[in-house]
Amino acid sequence: MATTKVTVNSNGSLKLEGDFEIVDKHGNKYDLGGREIISICRCGLSQNKPFCDGAHKGHFEHEAVAFNLPPKKQ
Repeated sequence: MATTKVTVNSNGSLKLEGDFEIVDKHGNKYDLGGREIISICRCGLSQNKPFCDGAHKGHFEHEAVAFNLPPKKQ
């Protein structure tokens, strides 16, 4: 299986790269037009949800810095 990389961009989207598919709540696939890199909206302002259209610029602040999650509950 190929690797999918998800990058949390500061003040912006989630960038997906690699081998992936995106489906709606019913399991229907979005036609990604052969793209291997897409951006998913995190701010809720995109007119093209779930995809990012850049509407967040100047309206969404989040400094993306990695951290460790607490241990998984048993």
